[in-house]
Amino acid sequence: MKVMIRRNEKGELSAYVPKKDLEEPVVHQEKPDLWGGEIKLANGWRLALPEMPADTRLPITVEARRLGEE
Repeated sequence: MKVMIRRNEKGELSAYVPKKDLEEPVVHQEKPDLWGGEIKLANGWRLALPEMPADTRLPITVEARRLGEE
């Protein structure tokens, strides 16, 4: 699914899913540089992000894969 990852003025990450009109803060990220790992959103969704260079600029829309909920 298409997901836009962005950082707000406080430096906090959020994910926006246009098809669901859903925006949620990122509450956990598996890897410090974000890319190629799993993130968890405040609503409980877990998303697998694609591998990208650590210096990838935000905001960016990527193809993420939704993982099963805990």
